[in-house]
Amino acid sequence: MLTAAEIADRIATVRARIAAAARRSGRAADAITLVLASKTQPPEAVQAAYDAGARDFGENYVQEAGAKRAALGELHGARWHLIGHLQTNKAKLAVSIFDLIQSLDSARLAAALAKARRAPLVRALVEVNLGGEATKTGAAPGSLEELLAAARDQVEIAGLMTIPPPGDGPDASRRYFAELRAIRDRLAAHSGLALSELSMGMTDDFAIAIEEGATIVRVGRAIFGERTR
Repeated sequence: MLTAAEIADRIATVRARIAAAARRSGRAADAITLVLASKTQPPEAVQAAYDAGARDFGENYVQEAGAKRAALGELHGARWHLIGHLQTNKAKLAVSIFDLIQSLDSARLAAALAKARRAPLVRALVEVNLGGEATKTGAAPGSLEELLAAARDQVEIAGLMTIPPPGDGPDASRRYFAELRAIRDRLAAHSGLALSELSMGMTDDFAIAIEEGATIVRVGRAIFGERTR
């Protein structure tokens, strides 16, 4: 684990890069939410990031996040994001832990979330599998209108999320980010939903994602260092 001072310095560096990318895209830095991808990180690393001013934390696994939150106690103002795949049988536990589910990918999951908590509606982003990768979850672009129609009364759909296919350098992601923004614009116009959030971009390409309209970026390695497991 990095020291608390190292984590604080890395957060400051990432925030400076976010601000620069926001300026390039004609937006304010505070229009971008930095989510720290804290998967596999010990509670002490999350605490150090919180003490350095971070407030949004992204976890991949429901049980790991629950254990981490229990170990940390109440972090006033902290918001927890599920950024990994969610199985329907873990929906009830997930809604007790996370403030935003970033990986909604089916009407069945939306129904499970609604059953787990009917009011207020669970906030969620629809995960879109833009590359059609068999190894990744997420809804196919062609299924999104049907999914939105089925899920809009079950959850609060705040926007879209994607993880682009691996490519040759960070700029290879740009076309996928632009595509997600275009899909969002089309869906918002047709559905009447604002879909104001676009969660896209990680350590290697978050600046490009911001240039293409990201409102949420998910950054782990640039802040916590390489994962050891």
